[in-house]
Amino acid sequence: MSNIGKAFAAGKAFIPFITCGDPDLKTTEATVRKMVENGADLIELGIPFSDPTAEGPVIQGANVRALRGGVRTDHIFEMVRSLRKDVAIPMVFMTYANVVFSYGAEKFIAACHKSGIDGLILPDIPFEEKDEFLPICHRYGVDLISMIAPTSEDRISMIAKEAEGFLYIVSSLGVTGTRSDITTDLESIIKVVRENTNIPCAVGFGISTPEQAKKMAGLSDGAIVGSAIIKLLDAHGTDAPERIGDYVKSMKNAIRE
Repeated sequence: MSNIGKAFAAGKAFIPFITCGDPDLKTTEATVRKMVENGADLIELGIPFSDPTAEGPVIQGANVRALRGGVRTDHIFEMVRSLRKDVAIPMVFMTYANVVFSYGAEKFIAACHKSGIDGLILPDIPFEEKDEFLPICHRYGVDLISMIAPTSEDRISMIAKEAEGFLYIVSSLGVTGTRSDITTDLESIIKVVRENTNIPCAVGFGISTPEQAKKMAGLSDGAIVGSAIIKLLDAHGTDAPERIGDYVKSMKNAIRE
């Protein structure tokens, strides 16, 4: 079992996402600690990028604010090393291929390993092109996490068979953002996943309420939430960590029930 597997070992996992550097890295670090204190099982850390194609307006705004604030990838690695002094739960990066390429793929993934990052999600890399990164990830013990979308169809079994860490099940077509209803036939997708792998899967995109989190975790092994957390950061800035901690606690409690 990779370190990521530990996030799912005690039951349903709650996985919050945060964009690093929005509004600043000090607030990001404080928010991560509050999320961990309140029951987060795995943290997704977004490295800001100028053209985040998978993101809706909320997370796009977070990327813009972070980049305007001057955050750089090296600063984020420093923050992760600081977090690892007392944060033991798995942490993964979500970012885009250009961020990795511009840093240097081997240098980037080696730095992930050295700083304590357990996995990497690259939403703009199709499954068929993952071999550009996979051997390097294996060399440094970093899981390359695959995504399955409603459009994956006959590719679901293939993606599941080769999954590492956990599988990110995209709940809806389109970009990230909160949704009032999630209507995708996730049961059918997850059934195929279960038939092809023992790797845990978690559902993301559109989840914002405890009721949605409970439903999605009931279908899968966990729930992923991003935009709702970014909205709290945008509204409360440096005062957001405490509020986000309370929000994470409510979401974790919901999926425990």
